Amino acid sequence: MTSKATTVAQYISEAPEDRKEALQKLRNVILDNLPDGFQECISYGMIGYVVPHSIYPTGYHCSPELPLPFLAFASQKSSINIYHMGIYAKPELYDWFVTEYPKHSVQKLDIGKSCLRIKKPENIPFDLIGELVRKISVSDWIALYESTFRK
Repeated sequence: MTSKATTVAQYISEAPEDRKEALQKLRNVILDNLPDGFQECISYGMIGYVVPHSIYPTGYHCSPELPLPFLAFASQKSSINIYHMGIYAKPELYDWFVTEYPKHSVQKLDIGKSCLRIKKPENIPFDLIGELVRKISVSDWIALYESTFRK
């Protein structure tokens, strides 16, 4: 489900009532832990965090006119999904997350490539997401992206 919202506030205001509080809390956790340089935006119909062209002029290899994506989250039909490209690109980060997840959530881990799916808003592991967000700086993400995707 892609939103037509053009601002983050609009995206959250248009979400189902039972998810608004969790989406705002998730946004706050991300913003409180996001390393300097990333920029919040609406990206692919979701709330996204990107490396802006002012830092990485090359942009995203699939669509160079777009900034380099790093992280996003969305309210989907049956879950809240968090997309973290570092988990996809860095196996040791994925392994760390899979090991830590059961310490923070009673929900069975539902993850694929970069996508973490959380069925119930009350099961979002906010502290773990904050820790995950802190693990990759803009310069680390650019280096990892270039070594993994721009060969």
